Amino acid sequence: MMEWPILSFLLWLPIMGGFGVLIVGDRYGARQAALLVATLSFLISLPLYFVYDSAAGTMQFTETFRWIDALGVHVNYDLGVDGVSIALILLNTFMTLLVLVAAWDSVKERIAQYMAAFLIMEGLVNGVFMARDALLFYVFFEGMLIPLFLILGVWGGPQRIHATIKYFIYTFAGSVFLLVSLVYLYTQTEQGSFFLPDLYALTNLSESAQLLIFLSFLVAFGVKVPLWPLHTWLPEAYAQAPTGGSVMLAAISVKVGGYAFYRLALPIVPEAAHDWALLVVILSLVAIVYMSLIALVQTNLKKLIAYSSVAHMGFVTLGLFLVFKLQGLAFADAAVSGSVLAVQGAMVQMISHGFVAGGLFLAVGMLAERLQSTEISAYSGITSRMPVFAAFFMLFAMANVGLPGTSGFVGEFFVILASAKAHFWVASIAATILILGAAYTLWAVKRVLFGEVNSSELNQLQDINRREFMILGVLGLAILVLGWWPEPLIRLMEGSIREWMMMVSPSDLMPAMKGNS
Repeated sequence: MMEWPILSFLLWLPIMGGFGVLIVGDRYGARQAALLVATLSFLISLPLYFVYDSAAGTMQFTETFRWIDALGVHVNYDLGVDGVSIALILLNTFMTLLVLVAAWDSVKERIAQYMAAFLIMEGLVNGVFMARDALLFYVFFEGMLIPLFLILGVWGGPQRIHATIKYFIYTFAGSVFLLVSLVYLYTQTEQGSFFLPDLYALTNLSESAQLLIFLSFLVAFGVKVPLWPLHTWLPEAYAQAPTGGSVMLAAISVKVGGYAFYRLALPIVPEAAHDWALLVVILSLVAIVYMSLIALVQTNLKKLIAYSSVAHMGFVTLGLFLVFKLQGLAFADAAVSGSVLAVQGAMVQMISHGFVAGGLFLAVGMLAERLQSTEISAYSGITSRMPVFAAFFMLFAMANVGLPGTSGFVGEFFVILASAKAHFWVASIAATILILGAAYTLWAVKRVLFGEVNSSELNQLQDINRREFMILGVLGLAILVLGWWPEPLIRLMEGSIREWMMMVSPSDLMPAMKGNS
């Protein structure tokens, strides 16, 4: 086990590097400095995977320091990671590096500020995935809103102000519910503590208190995912954000909501989550089907991918809440393979969606740089002018459909298989995304890649350059590797998921969990 504070390095290196880039400024190598910081962050995150003891599945690389100790309030700077946290940290450092490389030529104004915003966001998101203190979690959870607000508001499209304010209001309002719940939970601990294991151990919460806390978490984290019907900020934000902002919103920001359900909501109030799981399952199923139908009629590529993201993230919340009984319908083996499979599927889906949605948004951004439009009507016959780009776009589209052999298939298949252990109709409804997803994705592919080149602008298009090829190639490789060989990722998370199941499973299932762990 490492003795040096690797988690603090991953937290503060990007943040301090971001401020350093601001000092360097546009004239003195802001791009190079930002790329150096992002590369170092990614390289430092890699040992987490190789050193972490996945069989134990416990919180490791822990760091604890007294942060606030005044007027009877005790808050610690407490960091730690499990297999799920490590997977998301790796995704965050990887995608941030690619986004900064992608912006090398496309961002021409306020370059230092742009690069710094992404670096600072990277550090704050890492903090979310590391925090073992609820108040520290809240600070990072809220803090990441600031660089995203600036990215959307400064470098966004013509309607960026409206989209930014709507995004801020939705996410900030949800966070108010979170803060109130955390303060109440603090008062219920014996000595006043925000330490997550202390909150998990609370047994004195009344049924009504658990319900209110769960509903507060549902709103706060549901906005982030986003869970239908709290999703209405998303299409505008995705459409108006610059390419890098769209990528980080889809690949990273929405994953914070799924992770928050995993780390806070379900372990703290498992009884309320158990009782209200059916509500979240229904909302998830609505998101999967309804958002897919809306995606079918979109004329803007960014909005199509945005609605697709809501549908695919519906599998995350569906998988997380499939561990519970649904109106008396208990899973055949809820405590063993069924529940673990559902949560594994949700977590793999989060990683896969980061690659796939990130690849699609980067590809659309490359087209938008050339044609100054994200409207589908502006494209036709791209394949004849940009065959290499078309091959990558088709790969990302097939992963979005969930084609076997791509990462998009693995997570969704796990969740659907676990759904079948609950009820046939739950699995049947969830599986419709495979049909609807193919419908809206292939319809977009047909209109963008094929057909006749009907304008002089299209006829003058140049295929992707070496930098763009490297970006799309790395993402394409990640999608194929995870699709063909998901075992390393599953092995990294399995022990942690089984430990997590011990906290959220009803007491009558605990013996079964212990016997199969």
